[in-house]
Amino acid sequence: MYAAFMKFMTSIFRRLHWYQLALMVGLTTVAAVIILPYFYGGANCGAPLPAPPPGATGGMSPPIHSREHCPSLFARFYVLWFRLLIVSVVILIATVVAETIWRSRRKPLLSFLQAQLLAVVVGAGAGTVISGLIIGRSLQQMFTVEPMLFGMVIFTSVGIGIGAVTAIVLVYRGRAARADADTAQAEAARHELEKQVLEARLKLMQAQIEPHFLFNTLATVQHLTEANPPLASKTLESLITYLRAALPQMREDATTLGREAAMASAYLEIQAVRMGSRLTYTVDVPDTLARESFPPMMLLTLIENAIKHGIDPLPQGGHIHVGAKINGDQLELSVADNGQGLSTSAGIGVGLTNIRERLATIFGKKAKLLIEENSPTGIVARISISRA
Repeated sequence: MYAAFMKFMTSIFRRLHWYQLALMVGLTTVAAVIILPYFYGGANCGAPLPAPPPGATGGMSPPIHSREHCPSLFARFYVLWFRLLIVSVVILIATVVAETIWRSRRKPLLSFLQAQLLAVVVGAGAGTVISGLIIGRSLQQMFTVEPMLFGMVIFTSVGIGIGAVTAIVLVYRGRAARADADTAQAEAARHELEKQVLEARLKLMQAQIEPHFLFNTLATVQHLTEANPPLASKTLESLITYLRAALPQMREDATTLGREAAMASAYLEIQAVRMGSRLTYTVDVPDTLARESFPPMMLLTLIENAIKHGIDPLPQGGHIHVGAKINGDQLELSVADNGQGLSTSAGIGVGLTNIRERLATIFGKKAKLLIEENSPTGIVARISISRA
């Protein structure tokens, strides 16, 4: 029990910050200056102290502050300031306790500001009683002697005022801090997206114009020039089309579905020459969707994934179908293959994970990537983007 209490109190004091204490001290000083005349006016010195309850003094006359023993202005201010500081500290601890309890509840009954203001009221009352006990007053005096009771009301009211101002300032400061944190998080997400786009561009450049890709394609063209000149010409034309579509996208953040489809067709044609009869394909992107905005390089990644992990490992090869359509308010782009499927594919997660992260960063919850089994074999990768 003791260990749990100490752990709780340690968590409380860890939540205290220097600016909270500085604000409390500043407000306490201002409040002490304002209410000093009400407690220690010039007429108080030399006047009898308030009469205690019957029997409290044993029949003795009430004491009198003599002019000779009247405290100095600084001493009176210090005592008042010290008492108010005690009230402020108790309020501060009460608000921190309320915050700790509020954050530990899944469904708090009160809002955060309401919980803080309730803690201010409770803390102001408790702090006033504690400050009175510290200077030697009894509970009976504080609640029965009329001037002392009046002083308690003033102290509690001033404490509530100090605490309310502090609570409101800290609550709105916390909201501003959370807003700054959200802004920083959004900025970090933007930088992460820029990093991913840059990395994707570099990877695309490596995949598209790296030496072995160009050399292999050109070697194929050279071989076909002698064996099959018409096919060589067609392959070279596809390579030119592919590079014309791919190279500009390395400098752009967005493209159109039509340009992506043109690049995909040229890429598939080159791969079909390399794989021969082992690869067949269809690209079905309606002209009405050609001008739809679409993130660059995602379609090519899905096609590369389908060839590498679905079609190429099979001796007989397979077929790839690229399609696009409008489904309700969704733009759907799919890449389907009849390759070896999900159960035997390995290492297909990296490219797809990158696509999911980019979709989430660009579109939030308005876009998604679905991976499904194709019938009778293979995989269907489908990107859905809301047009709303």
